[in-house]
Amino acid sequence: MRTATKQIIIFLLLLVAFAALLSTINLGKEPEKADIKTLVAQIMEGQAKSVTIDGESLLVELQSGKKERVRKEAQDSFTTLLKNYGVPPEKLQSVAVAVKEQSGLSVFFATIAPFLVPFILVAAFIFLMMRQVQGANIRALSFGQSGAREYPKNSKDRITFKDVAGVREAKDELLEVVEFLKNPKKFISLGAKIPKGVLLMGSPGTGKTLLARAVAGEAKVPFFSISGSEFVEMFVGVGAARVRDLFARAKKSTPCIVFIDEIDAVGRQRGAGLGGSHDEREQTLNQILVEMDGFDPNLGVIVMAATNRPDVLDPALLRPGRFDRRVVLDLPDINDREMILKIHARGKPFAPEVKFRTVAERTPGFSGADLANIVNEAAILAARRNKKQISMEELLPSIEKVMLGPERKSHILSEEEKMLTAYHEGGHALVAHELPYADPVHKISIISRGAAAGYTIKLPSEDRHLRSRQQFLDDIAVSLGGFVAEKEVFGEVTTGASNDLKNATRLTKALITQYGMSERLGPRTFGEREEMIFLGREITEQRDYSEATSEAIDEEVSRIIARALKTAEDTIRKHRALLDKIAQTLIKKENIEREEFESLMGHAHAPRPRLVPHVNTLS
Repeated sequence: MRTATKQIIIFLLLLVAFAALLSTINLGKEPEKADIKTLVAQIMEGQAKSVTIDGESLLVELQSGKKERVRKEAQDSFTTLLKNYGVPPEKLQSVAVAVKEQSGLSVFFATIAPFLVPFILVAAFIFLMMRQVQGANIRALSFGQSGAREYPKNSKDRITFKDVAGVREAKDELLEVVEFLKNPKKFISLGAKIPKGVLLMGSPGTGKTLLARAVAGEAKVPFFSISGSEFVEMFVGVGAARVRDLFARAKKSTPCIVFIDEIDAVGRQRGAGLGGSHDEREQTLNQILVEMDGFDPNLGVIVMAATNRPDVLDPALLRPGRFDRRVVLDLPDINDREMILKIHARGKPFAPEVKFRTVAERTPGFSGADLANIVNEAAILAARRNKKQISMEELLPSIEKVMLGPERKSHILSEEEKMLTAYHEGGHALVAHELPYADPVHKISIISRGAAAGYTIKLPSEDRHLRSRQQFLDDIAVSLGGFVAEKEVFGEVTTGASNDLKNATRLTKALITQYGMSERLGPRTFGEREEMIFLGREITEQRDYSEATSEAIDEEVSRIIARALKTAEDTIRKHRALLDKIAQTLIKKENIEREEFESLMGHAHAPRPRLVPHVNTLS
């Protein structure tokens, strides 16, 4: 609720209270008015019981109990007035006469009372109008201010590199910035110029903003933070004014760090929009370029920015002298994930038997934000269960919740659907376990999560950055394992395999068109793709091949999928008894962990064959 609205409401409430107070005064019936001659007649006839003198007013009470008010001249006394009208003194003796004392203050209030309420209404109206005008002026003056949040160098919530796990290379790269802010003379004496701008690039949740704050905390300098979208408004010139205001504030607090989050909102490449040079966003970008160029190289203002779309940034923003240093933040590996989990576990009561290494092994591809969410979900689950400590019983389900969504306890499967889902997931798990290049199975479940009726979690034994052709082929066969199991056991397939078929087709197309691993079409790519580098999404694709090649690609996709389907069929037919055992266990328990699954299979997952260099027989 706006301040002006609150003031109006308070004023109205006070006015109502004042009116209620006035209504409590003189609640009795107002006496009738009479003239002095009537009063004289009443006294002469003995009808008057008492007379109260109240300034210019006489309050008369008759023997009947009736009350009347008589007005007299202020300069005449009551007795003189009656004497002038010929009332003998003995007649007055039967009437009780009293005088009501009046102070000067009561007379004053009695005089101004009729004018008080109108005066208050007019004064309040003028006051509110002035406040609105002043507020509009203040807002107009502050419209061009940047609104950047400043974190003082001695802030209590100061973050340092100790609070940021992993990203070792990024920390090493930024240590030079920290050293310059701490001891600039060391660099200036050697003629070195510190980079004016540092661009942090990486997938969402990898800690770009956290790392920027850690640099400021490590150097113990002020930190100004603002989002790129906060610069741009519908009014022309506001963005540029906010840029000027931000850098003016920064120059007064040197040495300091200016951090622009999601800079792609304002730093996109120019020339593509219809607005041309008059576009507000382009004016804001131009002002940023001018401010960064106008810096004294040794001024002590470091500009840091974060983005997960470096491909759309304007080249002028990335040239040397502006954001000339780029730091890439990758997803954490297993050791980094373990350290990140331990950092987020600070201040939380974890049970002694909790193994963060196990959690790190089960979360490949998770970002720092995902890991923080897992710890938080585990704490919420422990509180819901009325537990005093957080254990692995809360951490492991939290991984699945973050990965797949919450359990759908209200989604109850019929006995037929439960059996079908058990065989479907068992087919995935069986094929994955028997194929050497597939990832080991960690858990199978027929409990609904998200949009899935069941799920099979497969995780690599170690962090992997490269993928071979045989790994693609085995993963395609694993995707088809559920489809084959349904067909082999029930002689029918269901819509539950639709996502598996989409995944198998996607992997096959990537193997052929992106990675050039087709034996028939050879080592070349097909189609020029524009992708969001750190978001993993394809924006557009341009065909650079003929219709005949397109038909050949379709035929190759069908051939590879048919080959993977044959592999899955052979595996399931060979181990049909094991498939029945897995399905029956799932129907009974609903969940199977890795240890129990490998016990059912009779052996652990075979380690992936290592690549061995071929011996050169010609030498």
